[in-house]
Amino acid sequence: MGEASGRLRGPCPRLILRRMNPREGFRPVALTIAGSDSGGGAGVQADLKVFAALGVHGASALTCLTAQTPAGVHGVHAVPAAFVTRQLETLAAELPPAAAKTGMLFNAAIVRTVAATFTRHRGIPLVVDPVMIATSGARLLRPDAMRALQDRLLPLAAVVTPNLDEAAALMGRPLCSLDDLRWAARGIHGRWGVPALVKGGHLRDEPMAVDVLWDGHRERLLRANFVRGVSTHGTGCTYSAAIAAFLALGHPLSEAVGRAKRVITRAIVRSTRLGPDGRHQALLPG
Repeated sequence: MGEASGRLRGPCPRLILRRMNPREGFRPVALTIAGSDSGGGAGVQADLKVFAALGVHGASALTCLTAQTPAGVHGVHAVPAAFVTRQLETLAAELPPAAAKTGMLFNAAIVRTVAATFTRHRGIPLVVDPVMIATSGARLLRPDAMRALQDRLLPLAAVVTPNLDEAAALMGRPLCSLDDLRWAARGIHGRWGVPALVKGGHLRDEPMAVDVLWDGHRERLLRANFVRGVSTHGTGCTYSAAIAAFLALGHPLSEAVGRAKRVITRAIVRSTRLGPDGRHQALLPG
């Protein structure tokens, strides 16, 4: 992917955070920093759908292009880290976000450049969705990026939102029960000093889809009925985007997570079939 001509500017100007005020007639900006899903079910495309449905203006900084459908990822083309910086600088100057989220970051250089931006602007609530492996099994985070994610980005998060496998990778052991999820949420907070939402939708022995939020002071269990007969991808993107949107609207973290849990559950219930034979499904947030 070619870069635009010209030199990169210096550090981003200081961001001024603003919340929605209907009397002033503007919407807050929510920013997604993630990969493009050419099939439209996950990544930046999913995030922007969520932002629009929840009433915030969606901005985006692309980290990767992918060739994919719900059936799998067939190719990844990383955006040069310098151009990721260019996107973030441009948005900072004209559309400063009230909250942001990360998704697929892919390599260490991109992780470092995103972390550098949010080190300069710690006032922006950042939802870190540590995207590592696609539902189809494709690796979406290179091994060299794992250390950069842990050392540079996780400590900057307003909340980290790993699924079962991602939390297991971060904590270095399998997670098989609700007690394991509770342990992992506390472990992530203890190791990186940030709130953790560990998602248990893939737990086999639980009667409900349960997630654990631990902010260092209070545990919250979020439960919803499983939706049977639905096979989708992009649930993690949709969930974390909804959290970012509610943070941008000024909700405190626990409330933002609770509202986002309802959004993702409703999106799964409302999912629609795609393709000529209807064998793929897509979430419908709103």
